[in-house]
Amino acid sequence: MGEKVSGSRAELVRFATVGAFTFVVDNAVWYLLKLTVLEGHPTTAKGVGILVATIVSYVLNREWSFRERGGHQRPHEAALFFAVSAVALVVNVIPLYVSRYVVGLQRPHVDLLTQEVADFLSGSVLGVALAMAWRFWAFRRWVFPETTPETPQGASRP
Repeated sequence: MGEKVSGSRAELVRFATVGAFTFVVDNAVWYLLKLTVLEGHPTTAKGVGILVATIVSYVLNREWSFRERGGHQRPHEAALFFAVSAVALVVNVIPLYVSRYVVGLQRPHVDLLTQEVADFLSGSVLGVALAMAWRFWAFRRWVFPETTPETPQGASRP
């Protein structure tokens, strides 16, 4: 039991490290697009940032965070990963959408600084936290399940 808990803790630390790196990727792409070609479309820019970060996340999580897990062939695993990540993308942009279009924290209703702080807090703090919790649980549950002695790594599970 103690070995399982420490393994889970190690997975969480690796997952959080990948998350920190992809947080930077997401925000770099988001702000680059939001301040240039997608200036009037912050939720679209955020979605593209999340998509780029998701691709990076798959590679890093597969090869590092959950490398000791298996149970699915790669195409099945990738399909599950991107399905879980699609739900996470929606979860992530909902707080930004609410901040901008329901609460009205956008120009001209507020100044530029207020808009940008609200965007960051709703899109990159609250949205990311909610999506991260969903992804960690779903990845461990469906995408990278534990292999059992009767299920060799890479084999399909029933």
